[in-house]
Amino acid sequence: MPPSVFVVTDSTAYLPPVPGVAVVPVQVTSGGLSYDEDSFTGDLSSATTSRPAPARFAACYSSLAAGGASAVVSIHLSGDFSGTAAAALLAAKESPIPVEVIDSRSIAMGLGYPVLAAARAAADGGTPADVAAAARRCALRTRTYFYADTLEYLRRGGRVGTAASLVGSALLIKPLLHLVDGRVSLLEKVRTATRAIGRLEDLAVAAAAGKAEVRVAVQHLGALGRAEGLAERLAKRLPGVVEMRVVEVGAVVGVHVGPGMLGLTVTSAD
Repeated sequence: MPPSVFVVTDSTAYLPPVPGVAVVPVQVTSGGLSYDEDSFTGDLSSATTSRPAPARFAACYSSLAAGGASAVVSIHLSGDFSGTAAAALLAAKESPIPVEVIDSRSIAMGLGYPVLAAARAAADGGTPADVAAAARRCALRTRTYFYADTLEYLRRGGRVGTAASLVGSALLIKPLLHLVDGRVSLLEKVRTATRAIGRLEDLAVAAAAGKAEVRVAVQHLGALGRAEGLAERLAKRLPGVVEMRVVEVGAVVGVHVGPGMLGLTVTSAD
């Protein structure tokens, strides 16, 4: 029997189709035109992003209700990156069924893993409260780190401070960043891409230490070879890993981080 509680997320979770999960696309704007994220193939350097219209969420919730859903848990990227969760909240007020909106305080698989946890809880027959709690627990135990070839995209989008970006550019330092309560924070500065990727590997090992049933996602933008190499090395260093994904992120992350990005998300069982 399909779950009566459905999960809704946005396109920045970068998940393949998941039973019981509906996806509302975040928008990418370029040349005065707006595109759903998964259909944008233009120049990232001149693009911007915007939240889905509340009407897109309203239509999604109404469709799920018509299909037999009794409630929805709607889980989205950090409100510090986008107004997506706020748009979902506006639509939830008019929904024909109850909708609980959750700000994951993350993005990419930092959002994707809480969505998957919620979907599992829903498939197991959980109540709306059970499904929401599963997402929140997963979000709290999930860590995301990433490497960017340049801070320029983040600086332009206002995601890191100007001073930090100038230091990185002047010294040709490669930044390692992480997500702290929904915001991008500069974690370390190293001098080469090779050292940065090595540090990513060490950070993942430290985050997984002592944890059971560790799941890891290696994420990239136009850096498949680096991502696959990192995944292979981590699989050997993490004895508790039960899942290793290699995921290419989309245009929304690309607009703010730029090509060459390599990231790691680590989560564990309850």
